[in-house]
Amino acid sequence: MENISIVILAAGKGTRMKSQKAKVLHELASKPMLYYIIKEAKKITDDISVVVAHQKDEVKSTVEKFFEGINFIEQDLEKYPGTGGAVKNIQPKYDRVLVLNGDMPLVTTQSLKAFLEVDADIVMSIFDLNNPAGYGRVIIKNNEVQYIVEQKDATDEELKTTTVNAGVYCFSKNVLEEFVPLLSNENAQKEYYLTDIIELAKNKHKTIKPLFVDEEHFKGINSKKDLAEAEEILLDRIKEKWLAAGVIMQLPQTVYIEDDVEFEGECILEQGVRITGKSKIENSHIKAHSIIEDSVVVDSDVGPLAHLRPNSFLKDTHIGNFVEVKKSNLVGVKAGHLSYLGDSEIKRGTNIGAGTITCNYDGKNKYKTKIGKNVFIGSDTQLVAPVNIEDDVMIAAGTTVTKDVKKGSLAISRTPLKFVENFFYKFFKKD
Repeated sequence: MENISIVILAAGKGTRMKSQKAKVLHELASKPMLYYIIKEAKKITDDISVVVAHQKDEVKSTVEKFFEGINFIEQDLEKYPGTGGAVKNIQPKYDRVLVLNGDMPLVTTQSLKAFLEVDADIVMSIFDLNNPAGYGRVIIKNNEVQYIVEQKDATDEELKTTTVNAGVYCFSKNVLEEFVPLLSNENAQKEYYLTDIIELAKNKHKTIKPLFVDEEHFKGINSKKDLAEAEEILLDRIKEKWLAAGVIMQLPQTVYIEDDVEFEGECILEQGVRITGKSKIENSHIKAHSIIEDSVVVDSDVGPLAHLRPNSFLKDTHIGNFVEVKKSNLVGVKAGHLSYLGDSEIKRGTNIGAGTITCNYDGKNKYKTKIGKNVFIGSDTQLVAPVNIEDDVMIAAGTTVTKDVKKGSLAISRTPLKFVENFFYKFFKKD
């Protein structure tokens, strides 16, 4: 851990997102963008503060689902709007304070540590853009920031500058204590700006050094388009990590893997696979266009076009096309096609015929189906839970099982087959 405090600004509305949801709660790979920033920050410090205002209760409760020990500071948007107002009430634990924006979910631990390697009263993040049009310019001389000028106020010479503010700062605690109280809102927007500290500090001969950062890591999210682009970058990072670890991916650009997913051993993912939540895949083959949610798959193959819903566990099992499994434990099982296995426990050697359904819901409650070893279940069978099928049982195709079946038995329920002679000819009035 480093001797640094991190402050994350998460008070804004994010109106350009065109959504009722607070900007920092918009999700990438099923987690709010604020999650990824805090996750990286926690790797280097035990002092993290999140500044909240808009939808503060929702932001706080969302963060607390994932993390403990986060400080929350409420910004008074009425009296002290703006980025300068956001840091007015912070109480950092350490002598250096890194101020981040809550809409930068692509930052990494390494990109944050770079600020700690620069010795200055203020370290200011800088983009060097080929086309800086629309940005204020940061004027740098002898590796020190001299001043910031807005584009509309810049001279022709200043407009030639390609360095712009990336919006992340590392301040000494003393600088914040000295200059935040001096910030003024005498501007067109009537807001308090962190950038004004640069001029105040420069006038007091404080050292202000630039840190050139890449746009990928410090990309801000201001629209749904930005959100989609950032999610694609995040997902590519996750896939690159697992490709490097030895996972085989066919057409990796079509594969979707979330942050908490784990792989172990030899794993193959075919095109169109989606794996989410805290899933773990071990020595298994996930075939094309299958979905796995919060489940564990060991020494098995799944799909194509199969769906494992949350809390499923598969070991030494074959799940074929159009099979759906939910909250079930399958060991040594074959279910080749077109079945639903929910709230079930199925043991080794059992074969599930096509069209088998565990009828686990009566409209009010869910019930469990237990199936023992070496059970053969014929096609188009309905198992009405709660029901227990013991070992070495055969269930005939088309059977509806409403009672427990004892070991070694055959269960069969069918209406008698009838024949009506010459019906075809009578129906179609043919001789």
